[in-house]
Formats: sequence, C-alpha cells, structure tokens
Amino acid sequence: MSGFELRRRVLGVDFGQARIGVAVSDELGMLAHPLETIPAARLDAAAKRIAELAREKDAEQVVLGMPRHMNGDIGAAAAEVTTFAERLRALLPCPVVMWDERLTTTAAHRALRDSGRKIRDTRGVVDQVAAQMILQGYLDKQQGAAGGDWLTDPAPQG
Repeated sequence: MSGFELRRRVLGVDFGQARIGVAVSDELGMLAHPLETIPAARLDAAAKRIAELAREKDAEQVVLGMPRHMNGDIGAAAAEVTTFAERLRALLPCPVVMWDERLTTTAAHRALRDSGRKIRDTRGVVDQVAAQMILQGYLDKQQGAAGGDWLTDPAPQG
C-alpha cells in the first residue's frame, strides 16, 4: 500500500476581465492541471460553465484567486472577484475558497515564455496556467508545503 488515497477533485479559477482560466487537481490532491479557458464577456454563462465543470469533475471545492497588492491590501479588482464568487456560490453544491493570487499571471507568462511559447501564442492558455498556479499553491498548503495563504476576509475594504 502506498499510503496515498484518492480524493475528490478541486477546481482552481483565475478570474480575468477578458478570460477566466480553470484548472483541476489530480485524484490524489497533489497536482494541478490546466483545464479550460472561459470567455468572461458573459459572467452568468461563465459561472454556469464553472458549475458544470465542478459537477463533471465531482469537485469538493472551488478555489478562486483573489487579486491583492504586493503589500497585501485588497485592490479594486477584488470587488469583481467577490461578486463572481457569490455567483458561483449560488450555483455550486461545494464551497468556494478565496486564495491569494499575487503574481500568478506574471508567473504564468514567464513559465510559458520559458517553455519556448511566443507571447502571441499564449492567449488561450495563460489563464489556465495562472489557474493552475493558484490551485497548486492551495494544494501545496493543504499538503503542508510552502504556498499561498487563505484570505480571512475576502471582502474589499473601503
């Protein structure tokens, strides 16, 4: 026996104004994998698609990236993410967890560039890779490794 046990999957979501990246964990809850890019033009349709993916993958929860400034403050974009989180919560039978997403899109661009992809060829996947990085940070934290951190108060301060 290896000591590993199968778990329900977790979805990771990188919310953007143009596109929403989605990633999914493996069945051991150890690795995140890019899954899909969803257009953000119609947020109700995007939320419904994420809910469909959560049902298809039998997700136990959805991890949604929360944009924060480098000093830890929650910025203006956080209000949009918080509103989107509420849409998801209304559609999902599982919890939505907010997760610090600082620098994930920058890191995703760098990872794709370092893999030899041209910037113009990454538009369709960079959001998935950012979602993968958000989810991997969450999974690492669950495993007790270094990673991001929970957001104790995801509501924007104002």
